[in-house]
Amino acid sequence: MKNLNSKLPNIGESIFATMTKMATDYNTINLSQGFPDFNCSEELLERVAYYQSKGFNQYAPMPGVLNLRKKISEKIEKVYGKKYNPDSEIVVTAGGTQALYAAITAVVSPGDEVIILEPAYDSYAPAVLINGGVPIYISLSPKDYSIDWDKVEKSISVKTKLIIINSPHNPTGSVLSQNDLTILEKIIRNKNIYLISDEVYEHIIFDGKKHFSFSESPELSARTFVISSFGKTYHTTGWKVGYCVAPEKLIKEFKKVHQFMVFAVNTPIQHAYADIMEKEEMYLGLNKFYQQKRDFMVALLAKSRFKFRPAQGTYFQLLDYSSISDLNDREFSEYLTKEIGVAVIPLSPFYSGGSQDKVIRICFAKKDEVLSAASEKLCKV
Repeated sequence: MKNLNSKLPNIGESIFATMTKMATDYNTINLSQGFPDFNCSEELLERVAYYQSKGFNQYAPMPGVLNLRKKISEKIEKVYGKKYNPDSEIVVTAGGTQALYAAITAVVSPGDEVIILEPAYDSYAPAVLINGGVPIYISLSPKDYSIDWDKVEKSISVKTKLIIINSPHNPTGSVLSQNDLTILEKIIRNKNIYLISDEVYEHIIFDGKKHFSFSESPELSARTFVISSFGKTYHTTGWKVGYCVAPEKLIKEFKKVHQFMVFAVNTPIQHAYADIMEKEEMYLGLNKFYQQKRDFMVALLAKSRFKFRPAQGTYFQLLDYSSISDLNDREFSEYLTKEIGVAVIPLSPFYSGGSQDKVIRICFAKKDEVLSAASEKLCKV
């Protein structure tokens, strides 16, 4: 047989898979891949078991269980003031990553340019490339990881088809302001450009800040696929359930891709999420829950030689080790994993051309005793 002509010749194993395997191999504390080490609520587990026992175990409707789509619509209207039609503007997906892939595939054709802000979640560029698109990379400000909108505007050409935005931002923990949305509105006005707003950490935002969803802007929402995640909100990343909302004309194209990727998503879990969404305090109180963990972790790390600005959102914290080591971030991450006993993620894989910044990312969605043990080790570096 002839050699397979790879569609992603320059893409290797995800850094998350690499570092998680290394954490397992060396039996270290795993602060690398972003998942909680504590369970979801007992009530949510009970609702899943209930629907399984009642026979809700066959295919769900292709766009998702209607009751869940209705609850998503109600939540968005209550929190952000935007009404999405549950029949024609909402699709339940197999996690946020599948939603991202389907949205990118729905709008990107060969030769189309897609603006990606770096450091960026590692699934964006491969999805663009596999659809024949051309990623246009723009680095966030190294000082505070804010968006340089002048650079964005100068990067727009007649070939620009899509801009991908992520807030709260993985891996940096930065968040967009209302002014950011206002500037973006002006930049893309009268231009044929679509948007993806990756909002999977929408309820994990700190210090009294507000999450500004693209749903809130009539101008932006008219051309945006807004993506969120039940896994991040309900501590169930392994269930891989998320959703995408967008205007009907966009969701129509999204569904064409979605139906041939997964067709439908886990049925009993969808019903369980619909029930649990009635308890608004579970998502509205998530920011307080994770801020306690962030504050606990950064207080412990204040005694270390790492430098950092407390994350504004997500459950990730960046640590600058420039005063500790001259190793590059991959080497330093391997050192921490093998010699110190704490697995972390280097920041360079979030950049298309790598990065010379001496910065690593840790996840604080862990039990307090785990955070305490990890911090004790990191303070000895």
